[in-house]
Amino acid sequence: VLGVIVFGIALNNYLELTNAVNAGAQLLSISRGQTLDPCNTTVQAVYAAASNLTQSNLTFTIVLNGTISGGVVTGTTVGGKTCSSSSTTTGAAGDLIQGTAAQVKVTYPCKLTVFGVNYAPSCILTAQTTEDVQ
Repeated sequence: VLGVIVFGIALNNYLELTNAVNAGAQLLSISRGQTLDPCNTTVQAVYAAASNLTQSNLTFTIVLNGTISGGVVTGTTVGGKTCSSSSTTTGAAGDLIQGTAAQVKVTYPCKLTVFGVNYAPSCILTAQTTEDVQ
């Protein structure tokens, strides 16, 4: 019974992660011309939609117009690079071009631990969504 409960928690985390990534990608796809930091906009949307997940364990990969703008989030920096731009036509914000793809991929570790034994130590939940920039 405990194993079923642990698996149910992992499944719930996956569903929450999937829904949060969809929400983040949808917001990113309609943010063209409205944000100077599309990565932070996406990350904050995912954080808001995945309130039960530990934010520090989420790893983001954000691809805008074929350019990887993501990785591990630290403050407003994603993957060691800032997505912040001085205008909506330069940097990551400039990569939000109408009709191009904006991809958001987020990973989150899962624990399938029962009585101190982790039955899937390499388990990682992954959710990915690609949206067309509007």
